[in-house]
Amino acid sequence: MKNFEDLFGKIGFGIKNQQILLEAFTHRSAVNENSDIAVHNERLEFLGDAVLELIATEFLYQKFPDKPEGELTNLRSALVKGDNLATVARKLNLGELLFMSHGEAKSGGSDKDYILANTVEAFIGAIYLDLGIEKAKEFIEKWILVDLEEIIEQGKHIDAKSEFQELSQDVLGITPHYQVVSEDGPDHEKIFVLAAFLEEQKVGEGTGGSKKEAQVAAAADALVHKEQWLKP
Repeated sequence: MKNFEDLFGKIGFGIKNQQILLEAFTHRSAVNENSDIAVHNERLEFLGDAVLELIATEFLYQKFPDKPEGELTNLRSALVKGDNLATVARKLNLGELLFMSHGEAKSGGSDKDYILANTVEAFIGAIYLDLGIEKAKEFIEKWILVDLEEIIEQGKHIDAKSEFQELSQDVLGITPHYQVVSEDGPDHEKIFVLAAFLEEQKVGEGTGGSKKEAQVAAAADALVHKEQWLKP
């Protein structure tokens, strides 16, 4: 049995419904391997994702009354994207509490960004079901929305794909395109690697849980190395 007391101490409250709590920390692979485990955390992840998006949207709407919808959308995306949530999961040591198959655990599953991010969303879903929207909001504000200032300072909210396209078109007159380098994993947990190209020149590469995410990561990588290709 996992010990959740350290987690409860960090966040300042506990979840009373043990069934929901265990469900939040059960990876699909554990169900496939152990016939005694019937439910994994993907339904809670679905719920938690919606709760997180609602709370983040309300927070940004209230905080920035003059910002247009597009800027608010970019800020929200930066707050709730996978690598940000994975960072939160590591701060809370959520990977240590996961139930997963021996194979998944052996492959480092408890430290994979997408699994950790999904676990944060599932945990939010569990908090919402057991304790209500206010406790879910308390958790989200303390552990996720608190990163907003750093996100703005580091420009993480900027749409890398649009910025890359505008820059390459304005300076070089070239529209970027993307190609799939590889894809791995089961259908429900695909990991894509895509490369960004300017004509035949590969200028960036990125990984994501969808082709869209991988394209954004590849564009961001291209921007980091722009001095190598930004020659009109």
